[in-house]
Amino acid sequence: MTVEDMHPELDGNLLLKAYVNGIFPMADPELGVIEWFKPALRGILPLDAVHVSSSLARRVRSGRFKITVDACFERVMRECAVPRSAENGSWMVEPLLVAYLELFDRGFAHSIEAWREGELVGGLYGVHIGSAFFGESMFSRPDLGGTDASKVCLVHLVERLRRSGFLLLDTQLANDHIARLGGIEISSSDYDQRLAEAIERTIDFPEH
Repeated sequence: MTVEDMHPELDGNLLLKAYVNGIFPMADPELGVIEWFKPALRGILPLDAVHVSSSLARRVRSGRFKITVDACFERVMRECAVPRSAENGSWMVEPLLVAYLELFDRGFAHSIEAWREGELVGGLYGVHIGSAFFGESMFSRPDLGGTDASKVCLVHLVERLRRSGFLLLDTQLANDHIARLGGIEISSSDYDQRLAEAIERTIDFPEH
């Protein structure tokens, strides 16, 4: 059964059905195609084992960035979708972005933003169901003074989720950046078990 079989129209409901089944989307803007993924190995960031380096901790404590929550969700999404290089292109198309905006309007998606001197210099966004947060993407703008801004946003996210009792922070796929913070890979079956437990426990997303 495909994701489209579960719900044929691309909207917020389709995204929710995908996430609760351990599936996430990525788009090919050149082809206008949205693909759906459920990897055999899934990346997560255990909330009780996050490693923050001393240099990053100093950056967080420095107050260099003003941190906000849900202040400009669409702007964060669009910044995240900007191609950073020829090898690292966009994975977003407008219909998919609109579906995420619907989730934001319904309280199922959130962003954390970093500001410097009134400029948006970094941020992240993701989907929230139950006590699970599905991290989608993050960005920073070093050209605007936003070096490490996305990492600082991630530390603020982790602190909020941990304090509120969230059970799962999904990073989709493992990468070196997440691994340095304590991210691990788990099997799809292990992920499904953790996901089911997290979805059953309802927790409001912490704004402070």
